[in-house]
Amino acid sequence: MPAGAGVGRMTMRFGAAVLRTYESRFAVEEVVLDRGPADGEILVRIAGCGMCRTDLAVRRSAGRSPLPAVLGHEGAGIVEETGGPHTGLSVGDHVVLSFDSCGNCRNCMGAAPAYCDSFAALNLFGGRKENAARFTDANGDELAPRWFGQSSFAEYALVPARNAVRTDPSLPVELLGPLGCGFLTGAGAVFNSFGAGPGDTVAVFGAGAVGLAAVMAATASGAVTVAVDRHPGRLALAERFGAVALHAASGDLSGRIRRLTDGGARYALDTTASARLINEALRALRPTGHLGLVARLNSTLPIEPGALDRGRKISHICEGDAVPGLLIPRLTGLWQAGRFPFDELIRTYPLADINEAERDCDAGRVIKPVLLPGGTVRERLGPGGTGPGRGAPAVVASRVHR
Repeated sequence: MPAGAGVGRMTMRFGAAVLRTYESRFAVEEVVLDRGPADGEILVRIAGCGMCRTDLAVRRSAGRSPLPAVLGHEGAGIVEETGGPHTGLSVGDHVVLSFDSCGNCRNCMGAAPAYCDSFAALNLFGGRKENAARFTDANGDELAPRWFGQSSFAEYALVPARNAVRTDPSLPVELLGPLGCGFLTGAGAVFNSFGAGPGDTVAVFGAGAVGLAAVMAATASGAVTVAVDRHPGRLALAERFGAVALHAASGDLSGRIRRLTDGGARYALDTTASARLINEALRALRPTGHLGLVARLNSTLPIEPGALDRGRKISHICEGDAVPGLLIPRLTGLWQAGRFPFDELIRTYPLADINEAERDCDAGRVIKPVLLPGGTVRERLGPGGTGPGRGAPAVVASRVHR
């Protein structure tokens, strides 16, 4: 237990990975949380937290994401305290943490929390200002309050209860965090944004964590799936998950997809933000097809003549158009049934090795790093053919296939 732990505690100290400048390495430091859960909040002991490219994009945010900060927004763990019975959660519950939202705007009330009027402010650009004084470093200097409502590159996270989704305690909670963002985004695009079903065709451009989650979801939905990437190892994974794999440098890429999908894909998902591949995706669509973009564009997107015609459409998809409390249980159920094997994309690292995890993620050596704040080191075959992973819990082998 952290220093100061106990019912009614005023202050607690624990370890967290702090990013102090846009150029510096992460440093695991002691941080201080002043006051326990307030009304509508829960305190979660983090068992594992995925590293998402959105975390790493803070370095390129041109100062918009405030530092110093504790990042991390794919946390999962166990509830240690609640701000009252009306949170709907109890001490000991296992939870996956997802993005923050206000709960009161028109989109939140309309079951579209990913399009909350305050999404950018709450998740990317500083969080709730009233929380700033509650979260400091060991010297008492303020840290940016709650990245994505979590700041879960840490041993503990204080979060709004509406961010948390209760999960089956028999599941390996330390691996579930990416279901709150990366895997949720890819799978949600297929299930929610596209509504893909048996007989549909889905082309996925970019076979990283989001893209491979989309491939798994498309296969689970009964769709014919094509995956495009430039990494042979990732293409091999896509094939294992049921997709036809095409190298991104293939000639006549859109033509090959149209032939594979009997005249064109009904849906395409781009995770690359590459203008060339986005245009290939548009040309690969059948008439009235839908292309969804999940990556943020960093420059003007030129649409080539003829690519966006015949009823084809293009849209941005945020967080898989998901209501996390509905989609996360669906994904864990598919995993238990052996139809959404997201654990095969994960390599675990002790929190102390966060900089190594970042390097591996940037270099494409790992698909989904998961940081374990208190994990012991165990040897396990790393997914994606990239060597041994560390800290992976033995409970992975206990998945129930139905």
